[in-house]
Amino acid sequence: MRAILSYSVLMVAMLLFETCAINPVSGKKEFMLVGKNQEIAMGQQSDPSIVASFGLYQDDKIQAFITEKGQQMAGVSHRSDLKYEFKVLDSPVVNAFALPGGYVYFTRGILAHFNNEAEFAGVLGHEIGHITARHSAKQYSQQIIAQVGLIAGVVLSEDFARYADLAQTGIGLMFLKFSRDHESESDRLGVEYSTKIGYDAFEMADFFSTLDRLSDQAGGSIPTFLSTHPDPADRHNKVEELAKGWQRKENKNSYKVGRNEYLKMIDGLIYGEDPRQGYVEGNTFYHPELKFRFPIPSGWQTANMPTQVQMAPEDGRALILLTLAQGDNLSEAANNMLQQYQFTLIGKQDERVNGRPALRVDAQQVDQQSQQAIRMMSYLIEYNGMIYQFMGLSYSQDFNAYESRFLQTMRGFDTLTDASKINVKPEHIAIKTIEKNTTLQDALKGYGVPSSRLEELAILNGMQLSDNLTKGMMIKVVE
Repeated sequence: MRAILSYSVLMVAMLLFETCAINPVSGKKEFMLVGKNQEIAMGQQSDPSIVASFGLYQDDKIQAFITEKGQQMAGVSHRSDLKYEFKVLDSPVVNAFALPGGYVYFTRGILAHFNNEAEFAGVLGHEIGHITARHSAKQYSQQIIAQVGLIAGVVLSEDFARYADLAQTGIGLMFLKFSRDHESESDRLGVEYSTKIGYDAFEMADFFSTLDRLSDQAGGSIPTFLSTHPDPADRHNKVEELAKGWQRKENKNSYKVGRNEYLKMIDGLIYGEDPRQGYVEGNTFYHPELKFRFPIPSGWQTANMPTQVQMAPEDGRALILLTLAQGDNLSEAANNMLQQYQFTLIGKQDERVNGRPALRVDAQQVDQQSQQAIRMMSYLIEYNGMIYQFMGLSYSQDFNAYESRFLQTMRGFDTLTDASKINVKPEHIAIKTIEKNTTLQDALKGYGVPSSRLEELAILNGMQLSDNLTKGMMIKVVE
């Protein structure tokens, strides 16, 4: 039996390794289980959920800029045949990422922290590099092979089975290294592509210093060994060396930075959380656009997204979700909810929540992995032509402990009428022109920036507080 299994595993491996493709960047043959059409399909399938989760940031001039530069860079990339799409996500998180097949995303959070077009171009090239080097497809293929090897080892070797958990950990660390290699390769491609369209890639290196400072400020620094991204300080030095090499190779008279043009473009960009999309103050959630409010259990964490609000205690033993229900009436919405989440109905009860028609639904579901029953209490509430759906979830043994908190939140749903809560406005980037020679710190104080936010604004400007500014320079403040 062991000989038959060995032969079978060997044959499977041989068939898999016959699936080779030429990497567009390296020009070398490599093992690949995902073809071009599959990559495109993966991107097409994932894009709608990303847009739904974050929402798109509406700014025509910024969108036109990233599309123009993105298409220009795609044209000099190793996969100019793909149909690329470039989108700005309405998120304060400092991030940019790409999906296979040609989808590239920037958050408004990262756009706020760029200080010139060249920094943006370097990161744009980095993300396009993930697509052209087929990193997602390569990672997927390698994981499949690793899993085949792990399963074969468990079947064939009693000793290997004994240490399977340790082997799985080793595979995880191996793929972290692969991921760091991919990030480094994308840095190299970012330098190459941005240089080819005329930007100064040294600015890309400087942006890694900004990322390093953001990480330190948030207390989020982690050792390079356990990070999927190379250390920002290491990346800065390597990118500078790459920039020197590519500028010698291209041998152009000058390379664009585009500081003032970029700053003028992002003047007015929303900075940080946007309270117009809903915000928490005290233990209450307010939505000024949809004009509703509801209490949040004391001490619970809240995550607000375009499609839902999530609330949970720190121990994670319960969850409250608020979404829009699917259905034309309360009964239909309840049936759709039960079907969608595969819960078994326990009971329904017509109620009114602060004068509005509502339906309470109790149900349960057995978790197949733990074999524990999950209890669910839901309130479906009609309000302003829509049906709002609260779901309170916990394991059955914990339900009595959380039921009162579920009820407090769901029955507390009410109309928002307080003008001070409705008329809140988000912070925006404001571009100021320095009127005299000074330091960044003195300039920020002159524009009313409180001492507690001086370092935050220094990072936002990619400068140190002690840096000298000359008359006519532009800087960012937050208003």
